[in-house]
Amino acid sequence: MIKYLKLHDDKCVGCMNCVATCSRMYFKEENPAKSRIQVLGLGAGKFHLVACDQECRKCVAECPTQAITVNSQGVVMINKGLCVGCLACVAVCPIEAMRFFPGDSTPFKCIACGSCVKTCPKEALEIAEKEDSPASRFPFEVAEAARKQEASK
Repeated sequence: MIKYLKLHDDKCVGCMNCVATCSRMYFKEENPAKSRIQVLGLGAGKFHLVACDQECRKCVAECPTQAITVNSQGVVMINKGLCVGCLACVAVCPIEAMRFFPGDSTPFKCIACGSCVKTCPKEALEIAEKEDSPASRFPFEVAEAARKQEASK
């Protein structure tokens, strides 16, 4: 199972409580640029929340130092001790959920901690679980196995 931050865009009113909570939790300051999640205004009172879905895992495959791994709950984690700050993970993230703040030494992303859920007045966020699949859990291993099978033909 994958633990992730489930987003309900239809309930979001753009109050930014989640963003403020996240930046205070991890950076000890209220700064939207340092939040692990983002709220995007789409106009007409509509908002979209961006956070890591924990399933794509392109960052895991891209990391040259294996600083990015998947924990037992299916959450993509960054080992700051192994990270060299190359930002390959940020570049490969298709939804821009892997973030980096200039001046910091390592990137960051949502780890489904749930702090933001507690501060949402409209219940637009929840911590949920979904089935994991071998293709999403280890995309680099699946791709490598496919290459080896193709080469043996």
